Amino acid sequence: MKIRFFSLIVALSTLVSAGAAAPKYIFYYIGDGMGMGQVMTTECYNRTVKKSDKPLLMMQFPVASTSTTYSASSPVTDSAAAGTALATGHKTKNGMLGMNPDTMAVTSVAKELFDMGYGIGIVTSVAADDATPGAFYTHVPKRSMYYEIGKDAATSGYDFIAGAGIRGTVDKSGNPTDLLEIFQQNSVDVVRGLDELSKSESRRVLLLNTDTTHPWNIGYTIDSLPDVLTLPAMTDACLNHLEKNGHDRFFMMVEGGNIDHAGHANDGGTIIKETINFQEALDIAYKFYLAHPDETLIIVTADHETGGLGLGNNSVGYDAHLHYYDYQKVSKDWFSDYCKNLLRTRRLYTWEDMEEYLTENLGFWKYVPVTEEQTAILKADFEKCFKENLGVDQKTLYNNFNEFAVNVFNILDSFTGLGWTTNGHSGGLVPVYAVGVGAEQFSSFNDNTDIPKKIMEIVGGKL
Repeated sequence: MKIRFFSLIVALSTLVSAGAAAPKYIFYYIGDGMGMGQVMTTECYNRTVKKSDKPLLMMQFPVASTSTTYSASSPVTDSAAAGTALATGHKTKNGMLGMNPDTMAVTSVAKELFDMGYGIGIVTSVAADDATPGAFYTHVPKRSMYYEIGKDAATSGYDFIAGAGIRGTVDKSGNPTDLLEIFQQNSVDVVRGLDELSKSESRRVLLLNTDTTHPWNIGYTIDSLPDVLTLPAMTDACLNHLEKNGHDRFFMMVEGGNIDHAGHANDGGTIIKETINFQEALDIAYKFYLAHPDETLIIVTADHETGGLGLGNNSVGYDAHLHYYDYQKVSKDWFSDYCKNLLRTRRLYTWEDMEEYLTENLGFWKYVPVTEEQTAILKADFEKCFKENLGVDQKTLYNNFNEFAVNVFNILDSFTGLGWTTNGHSGGLVPVYAVGVGAEQFSSFNDNTDIPKKIMEIVGGKL
């Protein structure tokens, strides 16, 4: 009897949803690498350090569920396969983008909605031709085919694409390609920074960062880089552009790509600040939802988890001390590059100089109670890396980390309480949050392929 009653409730709920008006405004937020560990670590910081009496914004949404992320070729997905699943509802092999395992092109939810008359905006804090944004407009067997991906972006017809840069403007030999000309031929105004954007009158825009030397990343929040794009600013610019174009319906995908980059680095402090930054970008959509509650749908999820992040390790026991991250002023990437630059310049650099730097930028000794034993270990490693030049870099997907930098951040972890299983991706579950028209469709357990299919069902179509 209980089973029949439950089935009746589900059926009635489906009928009510089917009869409801389709959402006119759809926001699809993807925290790249943002697994349950990233969310709970940031929530713990928010509660214990910032003393917030409210959970993270996404955790306040009425629908909270989870999703599996495996690809067609592995229990541990890469970003291309995961992005394809979230964009098209199809599993594919790691490395493939916008195609099924048999290299047949598959259509994204963005393209389906574009054909239905929706304005389309794609925003990311990493490269505009990276795996997740690319999955919404391209079809290539290898995610590294940047020229082909860029051509698909140019011919997509989408109103707005934004990211750190595009990499297909030069070939593998470093020679210029005609990609920028292809954007121009398709009436896409390529602009760098918000000042240039404000002067653009084009219906179609490709917004890139002001920093032309790092096309893969706009820079971490924690590094406080001047005059560069930020994810909230790019999100706001996309929303304004879609409204300026006069769309009465639109779809926006917003990716917090830097969460993943920091996960590959095993950099807990940077992950926290990037997840908070992602929430600030989400707040823009949420304020829009509050003004249009009967016409808006917001979904928040992740493509996969990165780093195997856990809150709690053997050094702190049943505790965590995330307040130490308030004394971290630079990312692990920044510090590692700083160390490698010192080695390249062969500057006379003493242990006392390094002590001063670590105190100023990571709070060591002054705030973080580094022990005499740990200090001796660091000093010996300093001699090995900087005096004897015998350090061995740790290779990860986006950076090769100086050995001394790795050991410094391992010591920081021993005080904060974070633990890691990998410098790559893991196969863990990721969260799904939703609010607005049709949000209840995401309340059950999901696979990543279910999410775009459910979006299309809510608007009365299908992939």
